[in-house]
Amino acid sequence: MKAVLMTAPGNPEVLQLCEIPNPLPPQNTELLVRLKAAGVNPIDTKLRDRGTFYPDKMPAILGCDGAGVVEAVGTAVKRFRVGDEVYFCNGGIGDHQGNYAEFTTVDERFVAAKPKSASFVEAAAAPLVLITAWEALYERGRLQPGEKVLIHAGAGGVGHVAIQLAKLKGADVCTTISSQEKADFVKNLGADYTINYKENDFVKAVLDWTNGGVDLAFDTVGGTTFEKTFPAVRIYGDIVTILQPSAETNWKVARQRNLRISLELMLTPMLEGMVEAQAHHGEILAECAKWMDEGKLKICVNQTFGLEEVAKAHQLLEAGSIMGKVVIVNS
Repeated sequence: MKAVLMTAPGNPEVLQLCEIPNPLPPQNTELLVRLKAAGVNPIDTKLRDRGTFYPDKMPAILGCDGAGVVEAVGTAVKRFRVGDEVYFCNGGIGDHQGNYAEFTTVDERFVAAKPKSASFVEAAAAPLVLITAWEALYERGRLQPGEKVLIHAGAGGVGHVAIQLAKLKGADVCTTISSQEKADFVKNLGADYTINYKENDFVKAVLDWTNGGVDLAFDTVGGTTFEKTFPAVRIYGDIVTILQPSAETNWKVARQRNLRISLELMLTPMLEGMVEAQAHHGEILAECAKWMDEGKLKICVNQTFGLEEVAKAHQLLEAGSIMGKVVIVNS
């Protein structure tokens, strides 16, 4: 099969299209999936640049998100059969093979049926960002109907689905953006209030919009944005970040406001071998597929590339400021 191999950490050019053997036949509860598309996420570019979580297992095939057609099933598979269309987040962090390839294997417990209304490209763009936003808002942040939420970078991959998930929970959503084009984009997704952080102090804007701060802030940017967000959250409120806080973070305002700080890393089940937790990811995707088919949730794809163009996809993502997702398509 064709696959994109990463032989060493480095710039996008370390990703090379190669011909390698097909995966071994699926065992027990595994599915063999013919991949139609693979999502590209910031974690992919970081692992390519810095090295994978398993540097002793090189070369690696990156790509956590995949969508495709079941080609074969293991002897213990119960939920899927050959020909089923599926989507999932599995592999691609340096241990199990990722999805920049023509085929892969994945445990059926981690998989959901592809939304009928979504293309393979849209489905492949969805899993990591859906799971991340779901866990951050619903599980870490304990979002409730009627609450007010601040979502940073609402036009981005995670941000644009977080807006929709927050609205589906019945929350009021404000989000930071950097242009009128992005403001229009997020308003079409349901955002109630937009803040151009390049032109306005987002903390003042949030405090003007609320009575003392949002109930929940979701940080998808990191760096100084995380600390700057503390005063925009109400006393006893929540802030969830998907980035590692800096060692220089000043926690004084967060402590004074008695904020509950949560960290979100949807890769934890894969990293720790937590099968039941990763099976929960499959359940999240199944629920989101229903919403997508009901027209309540959509995934916005910015651009697609062929398997031989993965390096270009990484370059685009690293350039920053794109709206929606980037996807690799198998011809």
